[in-house]
Amino acid sequence: MCADTPDYKDTLNLPETEFPMRAGLPKREPGWLDRWAQIGVYDRLRETAEGREPFILHDGPPYANGHLHIGHALNKTIKDMIVRSHQMMGRDARYVPGWDCHGLPIEWKIEEQYRKKGRNKDDVPVIDFRQECRKFAEGWVDVQRDEFKRLGVTGKWDDPYLTMNFHAERVIAEEFMKFLMNGTLYQGSKPVMWSPMEQTALAEAEVEYHDKESFTIWVKFRVDSYAPGATDASDEEATDTQGAAVVAAAQDVRDALVGAYVVIWTTTPWTIPSNKAVVFGADYDYGLYEVTGTPDECWLKTGERYILADKLAAQTFAKARLEDSQWTRVQDVTTDQLSALTLKHPLAGAEGANGEWDDVRDFRAADFVTDEEGTGFVHCAPSHGMEEYELYRGLGMLEQVITYNVMDDGGFRADLPFFGGKYILNRKGGEGDANKAVIDKLVEVGGLMARGKIKHSYPHSWRSKAPVIYRNTPQWFAAIDRKVGDGQDTHGETIRERALTSIEELVKFTPPSGRNRLHAMMETRPDWVLSRQRAWGVPLTCFTKKGALPTDPDFLLRDAAVNARIAEAFEAEGADAWYKDGAKERFLGSDHDPAEWEQVFDILDVWFDSGSTHAFVLRDRADGAPDGIADVYMEGTDQHRGWFHSSLLEACGTLGRAPYRNVVTHGFTLDEKGNKMSKSLGNTIAPEDVIKQYGADILRLWVAQTDYTGDQRIGPEILKGTADSYRRLRNTMRFLLGNLSGFTDTEKVDPSEMPELERWVLHRLAELDVRVREGYAAFDFQGVFRALFEFCTIDLSSVYFDIRKDALYCDADDALRRRASRTVLDILFHRLTTWLAPILVFTMEEVWLERFPGDDSSVHLVDIPETPSAWLDPALAAKWVGIRKVRRVVTAALEIQRRDKVIGASLEAAPVVHIRESDVLSDVKSVDFEDICITSAISLTNDPIPAEAFRLPEIEGVGVVFETADGEKCQRCWKILPDVGTHAHPGVCGRCDEALG
Repeated sequence: MCADTPDYKDTLNLPETEFPMRAGLPKREPGWLDRWAQIGVYDRLRETAEGREPFILHDGPPYANGHLHIGHALNKTIKDMIVRSHQMMGRDARYVPGWDCHGLPIEWKIEEQYRKKGRNKDDVPVIDFRQECRKFAEGWVDVQRDEFKRLGVTGKWDDPYLTMNFHAERVIAEEFMKFLMNGTLYQGSKPVMWSPMEQTALAEAEVEYHDKESFTIWVKFRVDSYAPGATDASDEEATDTQGAAVVAAAQDVRDALVGAYVVIWTTTPWTIPSNKAVVFGADYDYGLYEVTGTPDECWLKTGERYILADKLAAQTFAKARLEDSQWTRVQDVTTDQLSALTLKHPLAGAEGANGEWDDVRDFRAADFVTDEEGTGFVHCAPSHGMEEYELYRGLGMLEQVITYNVMDDGGFRADLPFFGGKYILNRKGGEGDANKAVIDKLVEVGGLMARGKIKHSYPHSWRSKAPVIYRNTPQWFAAIDRKVGDGQDTHGETIRERALTSIEELVKFTPPSGRNRLHAMMETRPDWVLSRQRAWGVPLTCFTKKGALPTDPDFLLRDAAVNARIAEAFEAEGADAWYKDGAKERFLGSDHDPAEWEQVFDILDVWFDSGSTHAFVLRDRADGAPDGIADVYMEGTDQHRGWFHSSLLEACGTLGRAPYRNVVTHGFTLDEKGNKMSKSLGNTIAPEDVIKQYGADILRLWVAQTDYTGDQRIGPEILKGTADSYRRLRNTMRFLLGNLSGFTDTEKVDPSEMPELERWVLHRLAELDVRVREGYAAFDFQGVFRALFEFCTIDLSSVYFDIRKDALYCDADDALRRRASRTVLDILFHRLTTWLAPILVFTMEEVWLERFPGDDSSVHLVDIPETPSAWLDPALAAKWVGIRKVRRVVTAALEIQRRDKVIGASLEAAPVVHIRESDVLSDVKSVDFEDICITSAISLTNDPIPAEAFRLPEIEGVGVVFETADGEKCQRCWKILPDVGTHAHPGVCGRCDEALG
C-alpha cells in the first residue's frame, strides 16, 4: 500500500460477535441450567403447548442405588432428544422422569450395613427396616436427579414419579388385585430361579450369565428289572414253538440288561439326592456295552455293562479313562426295551440312607433329551428343572416326583441322610460343600463312572453376583394362558394373546429387530412369577383360606370391599399399612373372620412395580397420556426381557393391550476396542469425567453421532473426534453470528429477488427440513446430525460462506447481493439453532442468547420454523451440481499453485477454464463464476482442453489452465483488477469505490 493510500479496513463490514471460539462448556453449562430453572422453561412449554397434540415418552425408571454410568447418560440423552425434537416440531411433549425404588438391591445394601455393624435384619421390626430402605432410596434419587439434570435433560424434575410414593404403592396394589379378581392369579409350586444368597425367587430379567466352573459327573443307575409290555410274549402265552422262542428272546434281553447301568451326566451333583427319574430320547440309537479291561485308577470293572447312546459311547468311556480297546458293543437296545426297564438310584440301599432313595426311579422317553453331549440319558429332579417339571406335570405325576430337599438358604434339609446341613453355596456366594459331599458319597457306594470340571455359562444374580439355582418352591403366578375375566377381549382373551397381538399390530419397533425378539420371548415364556420372599416392596395384597388347597375355588379371598379398604390405606399410609398391627382385621373388616384367613407377606416382583407405572403415571397424572398409552418406551436392548416385557404383561392383564405405541431400543456401550466396560479392566468412562473435561454437549454430540440401535463405542480418541466435530459446528454458528450483526427485518430480500446462489441455499434448506423432521420423527438422531453436519461443513463453510465472504465484507450496505446473503444467514440461523437444539442444548442456547438476549429468551421456548416447500427448486439444484463440479476442478488447480508458492491466494489467479459440455458451459457463464471460484477474473471456453491443463480424474470434460490476474490489487477487497486506481477513491476497484460512496 502506498503511503498516500487510505486504510480501508474500517470501511469493511467485518464480522462482529462476542461469541467465543473456545466454548468453555464445563464451566458455563451449569449457568444455563440455573437460568432454565429460574425462567421455568419446562413449565412454560406446558402452558404454551396447551391444545397441541400430546406426545408422551414414558420414562423407564432407573434404579435408585448408585451414581450414573455411561449407559445411563446414553439412555437419558436419547430420551431428551426425542422429547425436545417432538416439542419443537409442534407437539406437547411431556416428560416425567421416574425411579424404581423397591426391591432387593436396596434391601441388600441395608443388610450389608447391618452385617458391618453386627446386626441381624430379622431382629429389626419390618416397618423400621422398610423405612431405612425408603430413606436410602430417597438419598440416591436426589443424587441421580442432579446428575441427570447436568446432562441437560429437560423434564418435570420437581415432581418425578417414584414407585415408593404412597399413590404409586396404592396403584401397584390395585393392579395386582386386578389379577386377583380377573382369575389369572394363582399359587403354584414349581421350579423357579432362586438366589440362595438373597433367599428369594428371581425373574429372568434379574439374572445375568457369567462363566462358572462346575463339577461334572457321570452317574450309574442300575437296571433293576425288565418288564416287557404286550408286544413281548409272557411265559403263560408261550403255547407253541414260536411263543417259546419269543419268551426265550425276552429272557435273553432280561439277562443282558438287568444289572447293567444306565449312565447320566450332570453339572449339578447337588441335584442327585433329589433325582426321581431318568429319561431317554425316543429317536436315538442305543446300545449295550461291556467293559473288557480297565486301566489303573478307574471306577469301572471288567465285565460291567453300560447302556449308552451310540453316538456318545466313545466319549463317555474316554471320560472314564478307558481306551477304545477296553470296551465293546454287545448289542442294540431298542427304545421299546428301554421302556421296559426300571432303575435304582445309586444311593438305594446305602447304609444309613434310611430308605430315602429305595423307590424305583421312573424311566421313560422325553423330547428334551439330546445326543449332542452327555450320555443320551438325562437325570430328572423335577424340583430343580423346568423341563422335567413340565414333563411330569403333563403326566399328572408331580406328587410322586417333587422333593423339598433344598431350603431357602441353599442348604439341604437337616434330616436328609448324608447331606443334611450341606450348602450349595458358601455364605460369600462361592462353592459350598454340597457338591463335594454328594460326589464323595457316590464314589463310596460305587455310583460314579467318571467326574471332572467344566467351564460354562451359568445364571447369576445381577445383584449379589452369586450363582442361582432352580428350586421348587410355592410362589404366586400370573397365568398368561388363562382367559382373563375382565371383558377386555378386543386384542385377545389371554395375556399371551393380547401381548402377541400388541406386538404384531399395535406397536412399532426401532430397530425393527426388536419386534421379533420380544415376540419370540412372549410366544414361549412361562407363567409370570410375581412373588419375592423379601421385605422392601409392595406386598401381595391378598388373603388365603386356612386349610384350603391352592386348587380350591375359595382358596383366595376375592372381595371388592376388602380391596377398596387396602387401596384407601395405602394411599394414606403407603404399603407399610400392610405390616402394621391389626392390619388383617382392619382390611377384612366385619365381613370375614380373621381366624379363617391367612395374610400373604410375600412382596411383588419389582418388575411388576415398573410394569405398573403406566397406571399411576400415564393414566393418573394430569401430565400423563390422555388415553393411558405412551407414544414411546425407550430403553436398552436388555429391556426386551425387562421393562418392555413386564410392562407388556402387566398392561395386557389389566388394560387389555400394550401400554406403548413405539418401542425404541439402544445397545450397550463398549470401550474404544469394542470390549465391555468393567471396573476390573479399568476401561470404564464415567459421564461425570467426560463432563468435567469437555462438557455435557460433547457427550450429547457423541450420542447423536452414534448408531444407538447397535452397540456404541466411547473412549478418549473417540471423544477427541467428537470435540473436533463440535468445534467445526461452533465455527459455523460463529460465522452466522458475526455476519448477522445489526441485521434487521428492513434488510430482508424476498427469495424471488435473490441471486441463484442464495436460492440454491434455500433449496437445500427445504430439503433438509424434510430430512430433519422425518429423522426426528423416526428417532434417527445419527441421520439428522450427519445431514446437518455435512451441510454446515461442506455446503456452508466450504462453499457458501467461502464464496459470500467477499460480498458480506465488501459490498455496500444496501447492495442486493449483501442483503440477500444476510437474509439467508438469518434464515440459516433460525433453522440451524432449532434443528440442533435437541442435540446441543447448551450451545444452541448460547448461540440464541448471543443474538436474542433477554430475561425470558430461550431457543428451547420456540419451535422449528416452517420452511416453505416453494423454496424447493430441483432444476436449480441440478444446475448447481454441474457448477460445483467445475468449481472443484478450479479450486484444486489453484491449490497446487498455492502449494508451489506460485501464488499466495486465489485472488491472484485468472484461470482459463475449458468446459467440453455446452450446457454446463452455459450454466457456468450464467453466474459470476470468478466470485464462485474466488478469483479476480476467469475465462470460460469450450475450446479443446490443452494437454497441460489440470484435470480431476473423477470429473470429465473440465480442464484448467492457470493464468495470473492482470491489474492492481484493490486495497479494500484485495481483488486484482485492471480498473484499480481509476476511481475517486485511490487504490480501489469500481465495486469498492461505489461502496465507499
